[in-house]
Amino acid sequence: MNLSDYDYHLPPELIAQKPLEDRDASRLLVLPKAGGDCYETPFRDIGSLFKSGDVLVLNDTRVTAVRIFGNRQTGGTVEALVMKPNPDGSYHAMVKPAKKLTVGTDIQFGEVRATVVREHPEGLRDLSFSVGSPGKWLQAFGTTPLPPYITAALARPERYQTVYADQGGSAAAPTAGLHFTPELILEIEAQGVKVVHVTLDVSLDTFRPIMVDDLSEHVMHGELCRISAESAEAINQRTGRLIAVGTTSVRTLESFADSKGRVHSGEKDTRIFISPGVQFKCVEGLITNFHLPRTTMLLMLAAMVGRERLLDTYQWAIDRRFRFLSFGDSMAIL
Repeated sequence: MNLSDYDYHLPPELIAQKPLEDRDASRLLVLPKAGGDCYETPFRDIGSLFKSGDVLVLNDTRVTAVRIFGNRQTGGTVEALVMKPNPDGSYHAMVKPAKKLTVGTDIQFGEVRATVVREHPEGLRDLSFSVGSPGKWLQAFGTTPLPPYITAALARPERYQTVYADQGGSAAAPTAGLHFTPELILEIEAQGVKVVHVTLDVSLDTFRPIMVDDLSEHVMHGELCRISAESAEAINQRTGRLIAVGTTSVRTLESFADSKGRVHSGEKDTRIFISPGVQFKCVEGLITNFHLPRTTMLLMLAAMVGRERLLDTYQWAIDRRFRFLSFGDSMAIL
């Protein structure tokens, strides 16, 4: 199985550069999981797709990572995506240009100096900051870490958070959930649908591109995920379908599911890689955005509906000018 089999042409003008004014105003492409033609409906009408007894699972992680820019002593510019603190007080970051940022290198970020204290593969470094409260300073100095394909400035940073963001700390938003409003969630619950939360802190495994063509050689780095006992109980006692919002929710659920499809509570670093040929143990439906070619997210969708059917559906969406990626439109596989 080769990555090149999961390529398609995405017209650049279809990459959404900013969110719509209303979160639930996007278009929704519905793809019947069991077969049949796809069709379009407004996202705010998504409740019509659910049934009493269904369980809808949301990833409630909050984006806490920031992007900061500075200079080396030689004058060269540095970009750092600062993701999370380490136990020793340093911070884990993805940096550019990584080859020039070796242990001991000092970087000036405004009035604050950072020193590279550890090197990790694939552009990752641990940085120690010369300020008493690095976390507070980072939030004040840094900017929202939008994906590189979004070049427009974000007027309201909260639009890159879901309305239910609460736990953990992510380097990117679980963007499938950006379409939901508090009112829409209440409407769905009123239909007899149980809405539960899980947490996966989005990191490299979600947004890093696959670098090998032979998919058997792809390495997952691990992302921290959690399911509470209350959420696991609601999932296991459901009388309807288990529907995940976003690929990160799928990865969390499948990581905690046993061979009989029962989900257990707990916390772990998951390295699960769902690609065609992998059988889903518990997830029966998915709400997701449109994804880039050659990504782990696209492979997960292909595992659910098949490669050819997925690529045909994406072409249907492209022909009808759906908006793609983080701030784009939505897709339901049910």
